Amino acid sequence: MRHNKKFNHLSRKSAHRDAMLANMTISLIMHKRIITTLAKAKALRVYAEPLINRTKDDTTASRRLVFKHLQNKEAVKELFSTVAAKVADRPGGYTRILKLGNRLGDNAKTCFIELVDFNEAMLEAKSQEKAAVKKTTRRSRKKAAPAAQATEAPAQEEAPKTEE
Repeated sequence: MRHNKKFNHLSRKSAHRDAMLANMTISLIMHKRIITTLAKAKALRVYAEPLINRTKDDTTASRRLVFKHLQNKEAVKELFSTVAAKVADRPGGYTRILKLGNRLGDNAKTCFIELVDFNEAMLEAKSQEKAAVKKTTRRSRKKAAPAAQATEAPAQEEAPKTEE
């Protein structure tokens, strides 16, 4: 029975698994996006998001707790400076997993895992969507239709006058 066994062991012993997840978290913080297998990405999300959440209060205690897990000064500095500024108002969900397909060699499911606020292309697309989509109701459509016809009619009348 699997009572109270909540996380994926990834076919590794605990020391190897912790080292791998710490290294992947450092890579994610430094590069903002990494490609890995789906199982590792899901395990990484569980490992990295509490560390990213810790950056909301920039105290010595929180820096020490994050450094205890990562053991990399540059990653901690990057996490508390640039990443913390972007995730300050976000209540959670700091990473995004995008599935890519299967790997050719062993047919493993691969994916991107990235920090949500650092994908500039997706942020631009969402802002353009919000700008393009206007809220409309049935009443506004009925009012908009006669106004559009009224503007078209004078334009047609003016064109023959200029030809004469």
